[in-house]
Amino acid sequence: MPRYFLIALVLTVIGIAIIGKALYIMTAQEHYWMTVAAQLKHDSIPVKPTRGNILSCDGQLMASSIPEYKIYMDFQASAFEDDSLWLSKLDSICTGLHDIFPTKTPEEFRKHLEEGRVKVTKNGTIGSRHWPIWKGRINYNTYTEVKQLPFFNMGKFKSGFHYEEFLARNRPFGSLAQRTVGIMFGEIDSARCGLELSFDSLLRGQNGLVHRQKVLNKVMNITEVPPVDGADIVTTIDVNMQDLTERALIEEMKLPDVNADLGVAILMEVKTGDVKAIANMMRVGERQYAEAINSAISYRCEPGSVFKVASFMVALDDGVIPGDTSFTIPTGCGIMEMHGRPMKDHNWRRGGYGTISVARTLEVSSNIGTSYVIDKFYGGHPEKYVQGLYRIGIHEDLKLPLVGYLPPVIRMPDTKTTDRSKYWSKTTLPWMSIGYETQIAPINTLAFYNAIANDGQMMQPRFVKSMVKDGETIREFPPVVLKKQIAKKETVKMMQTLLTHVVSQGLGRKAGPTSKSFKVAGKTGTAQVADQHGSYHSGTTRYWLSFAGFFPADAPRYSCIVCLRKTGLPASGGGMSGVVFRHIAEGVMAQNVKRLVEDIRDSTSNFTPAVKGGNETAASYVLNRLETKGAPAAASVMKTEKGTVPDVKGMGARDAVYAMEERGLRVVVSGRGKVKSQSIAAGKKVTPGEVCELKLEI
Repeated sequence: MPRYFLIALVLTVIGIAIIGKALYIMTAQEHYWMTVAAQLKHDSIPVKPTRGNILSCDGQLMASSIPEYKIYMDFQASAFEDDSLWLSKLDSICTGLHDIFPTKTPEEFRKHLEEGRVKVTKNGTIGSRHWPIWKGRINYNTYTEVKQLPFFNMGKFKSGFHYEEFLARNRPFGSLAQRTVGIMFGEIDSARCGLELSFDSLLRGQNGLVHRQKVLNKVMNITEVPPVDGADIVTTIDVNMQDLTERALIEEMKLPDVNADLGVAILMEVKTGDVKAIANMMRVGERQYAEAINSAISYRCEPGSVFKVASFMVALDDGVIPGDTSFTIPTGCGIMEMHGRPMKDHNWRRGGYGTISVARTLEVSSNIGTSYVIDKFYGGHPEKYVQGLYRIGIHEDLKLPLVGYLPPVIRMPDTKTTDRSKYWSKTTLPWMSIGYETQIAPINTLAFYNAIANDGQMMQPRFVKSMVKDGETIREFPPVVLKKQIAKKETVKMMQTLLTHVVSQGLGRKAGPTSKSFKVAGKTGTAQVADQHGSYHSGTTRYWLSFAGFFPADAPRYSCIVCLRKTGLPASGGGMSGVVFRHIAEGVMAQNVKRLVEDIRDSTSNFTPAVKGGNETAASYVLNRLETKGAPAAASVMKTEKGTVPDVKGMGARDAVYAMEERGLRVVVSGRGKVKSQSIAAGKKVTPGEVCELKLEI
């Protein structure tokens, strides 16, 4: 017991000593140890997550985050305690850097690096601790090449070679759909426009938090909150269709007769409203075009004659004109006075169209015919006409997920306002009916035409299909129906037929496919637009040319609108925008054509290949194996009379030599491939033993 008591007493004393020491450290030495801790512990550092990718509808990368590096040297690293190693490797380093960065000579690299080695720092030490080897950022492959150079490959602490890592936004398809996908400012987390900006919070993810702790002269990162990477978004854009659309638009804009300064093209899937392609080209230099502004959703202007379809739909749906379009309109000689202002058709100099039907009015895009109908039946109550426009969806706010979208402006009649831009005069109605006095972006016009193609159901244009994270879909964006029915079904069917006639026998002929393998329906539009000062009469007339429609007309799958802005004549919506529409339609339909080799063979064909004279037995064998029909194989072999030099051009060497030697000639062959020329002309009398030189080419 005395021994146990002694042990307990010793342990108690030790325990009291420990507690006393702890109290002493916590109180008397608090300031000292807090200072020591501050030297060992670094501030918490936020860790940026990986930004989500933007994918095309078939999963191809359209925007992705990749690492980039800036490379530096620490000239106070351990390897520089003796400069002999650095100096012995300097020539190899500079030569290697020149091979990787050819724009800078080895001498320039040497001068630059030596400048950093002898630089005096603020602390008075020699040698910069953070000297840039290359001025800009480099990709991972380039970084690994630099890291493998002599001296640099000895490790960070010995050689002093170190780097800063950045996350950069990369678009594998370059500027394709640039304004829609989006652009990033400098750093990865600075979205500027497009889907990058609209879905920024979802793409960005959540920052993590790391504490940096110094342990045994090394700094360790201790993760407190792990970063949460952003989600990927799957768009509706089809890369092939987007490329086709952009190329077709730019090619037309560059033509001397067109020379457009702004072009828009949108391709949409009828049933879902999926935007498969959207191009916004603006002239940025001589014959140079780029996507600077998303004009497809933000450029509101007077749409022109494509708006006439909306006017006639209102009239047909209200029943003020008969559904069989037999109602006739007196357009006269092409000029008609409308409340003191002359309304003109495009052919007024040629005498106009006279009295025509409603269907013909749309086919030839008669201004007088359209404004006459609307003014006649709605002149006493124009608000009913505007209400009709609202009803059929041309004024619908599409609520697009893209920043910059501007909804249409179609004003209600107001004769009491002092605001001149809102004042409703007697001429407002007839001019509104043909596409003036309104402000509509191309995307709204297309949504309206898409509704016609979709049997009256208006879909919201969809740009994003789903969000994906770690291979799993975490959110879907299903198609959204904005209006179940924009007009009576018979009205929509009638308009589908009329728009088909516009292309087949009206002003929209150039929008129709050259192959006639499918039909197109649509409407042309040519409108004068104000200049940058808001004037229509500044001496130079600017035109807004458009074609909106859908294809195939009998079973619509895609709708499309093409708009061009140009200065001066010639100006034709059908002849310019319609041509772009045709190229897009033909390209899209060609991509959807899938044919098997067996489908190409014509079972009723009586084809027998033409065979040059040569080894008749071999030729007959081949023809019989091909199972050709018609004349016997031997009869199809072209023969030459005995005693005359045969024509062997186009033959293979074996058959040509056989044909010549059979007639007693000696043959010298040069080259390879098929016979291109023969030294003795065909048809000449044979001289036995004479040498004929045959030259072959592939």
